Amino acid sequence: MRVGLGYDAHPFVEGRDLFLGGVPIAHEKGLKGHSDADVLLHAICDALLGASGQGDMGRFFPDTDPAFKNKRSDFFLLEVQKILNDKNLSVDYIDCIVICEKPKLGPFFEEIRTKISEILSLDAERINIKAKTNEGMGFTGRKEGIAAYAITSLKES
Repeated sequence: MRVGLGYDAHPFVEGRDLFLGGVPIAHEKGLKGHSDADVLLHAICDALLGASGQGDMGRFFPDTDPAFKNKRSDFFLLEVQKILNDKNLSVDYIDCIVICEKPKLGPFFEEIRTKISEILSLDAERINIKAKTNEGMGFTGRKEGIAAYAITSLKES
């Protein structure tokens, strides 16, 4: 078994849609980034790449490459899945925390789990999503952006 940890954070910006876990979330602001800035999928990608010993997203999808400009993060997760397949590794479990004051994410958990499950062809029971506030502290507490952590386990196929 292999274990990986991932983290990502992006600031809010006007004029963009908000995506978390591949799901559009109704909110007055989106996240600033080269791609769609889906912090949850980015954290999962980094955790999976770390567990497989392949570095991080920047190695495969640099934010200097125009091919990835405004790209939906579903694409990145599918590509990471291919990397795992090439290494004869499969996802065993994913546990995530999204840190933000707003929007409230509880109503979206099942849709997010289902979306990630579909992308990875993984039973939704093997995916756990949690949300926490920062109680007004730090950039997430001041409602300036969103952060996410993910831990994953892989097994040899």
